[in-house]
Amino acid sequence: MGSCFSAESRSPLSGSPLSPHPAFDYRKKRNSRKKSGSVDFRKEEQLHRIPGRLFLNGSSGVASLYTQQGKKGTNQDAMIVWENFGSRTDMVFCGVFDGHCPYGHMVAKKVRDHLPLKLSAHWEVNISSEDVLRGISLNTAGSVNSEETALISADEESRASVDLDVTEKNPEGPYLVVGNVGNSRAVLATRDKDNSLKAVQLTVDLKPNLPAEVERIRNCKGRVFALHDEPTVARVWLPNNDAPGLAMSRAFGDFCVKDFGLISVPEISYRCLSEEDEFIVLATDGIKEPTWILIKNTDI
Repeated sequence: MGSCFSAESRSPLSGSPLSPHPAFDYRKKRNSRKKSGSVDFRKEEQLHRIPGRLFLNGSSGVASLYTQQGKKGTNQDAMIVWENFGSRTDMVFCGVFDGHCPYGHMVAKKVRDHLPLKLSAHWEVNISSEDVLRGISLNTAGSVNSEETALISADEESRASVDLDVTEKNPEGPYLVVGNVGNSRAVLATRDKDNSLKAVQLTVDLKPNLPAEVERIRNCKGRVFALHDEPTVARVWLPNNDAPGLAMSRAFGDFCVKDFGLISVPEISYRCLSEEDEFIVLATDGIKEPTWILIKNTDI
């Protein structure tokens, strides 16, 4: 997740069309959607009351969370640490989500709240969606209604493309599974032979100009190029319009370019942790300005 804007607000390449795309008209009819504020509020309150689920600045015995307002306006980052995830005392879910576009902060929070629930609902290791619902209810009065259940129950199409067979891998110690969509980053701090800390990058920044990514996008008739005032930042554009200018090749949402090469399939990696591994940093590219390129993993 990252920056997304129309080239109308930046310096376009010469000869590029500048006609706006209807997908980027954010004017909404206030009465065009069913009112569901009370439903969302109740569900959100239930989520926020789950023990071991952190989503604001703070810390626990296993993690520390921090974010602050930058200089670009609304802070669009969201984060979560969920201990005892999936009703397992040895499981922790951690995530950072970087929104973009005018409603990016809302999308980031939505993904933060719903992605863990969908993962739990699809987890094939003795867990069902009913277990997830029971965890949300927290034995409070009432029950989750049918509309909330529909939001939590995932269909077959949303199943992750890579299923980790924990039984087959049978790790002898703690293990780490990393799923990456976009250009946020996971960095592991581990000890080398001299007992000094070294940084190991666990994710690849999924930029549009990576060979495999640009090939997929162009095969789908999308375009990849950088603006004159940002020559090092490749962006994804529609075939005939200089929009949306997405600075990553994979993202949640951004449906206007889903038919032109943008996907939300994560890159997944697996690692057995050892005694030399000290801690892991998950961070959006908002940790510095303007991109991860200007900061080294060792500087974190």
